[in-house]
Amino acid sequence: MAKRKDRVAPPPEKGGWDIRFASNQAAREWDELCNTASANTRRAWNDITRDPRRHSSRQARLRKEFGAKQLEGKVLEQWQHEVTAGGRIWYCPDDDTKTVWVTAVYIGHPKSTE
Repeated sequence: MAKRKDRVAPPPEKGGWDIRFASNQAAREWDELCNTASANTRRAWNDITRDPRRHSSRQARLRKEFGAKQLEGKVLEQWQHEVTAGGRIWYCPDDDTKTVWVTAVYIGHPKSTE
């Protein structure tokens, strides 16, 4: 079972972004999302490792109180990738370490944003 700070496998391509779990909860939720929508989760992983700040119909920065999060002693932008109609991956890119921190994973639409 994956846990906080573990890498979201597979390792990044040369020059690519490393993805790691920001919490044990995010790691558990990732496993659940993989079991529910594996092909879509893989596409999301590919999109995020290529360009975590790419604006698209599936990928965007969160707004208002969700737009930033403190991690590893820094305030980082928080983004989301829509994996399914309701499923989401929330993450924070850290340019200094070229690491994307997965902060939350939702199988259904996040209630906190409604």
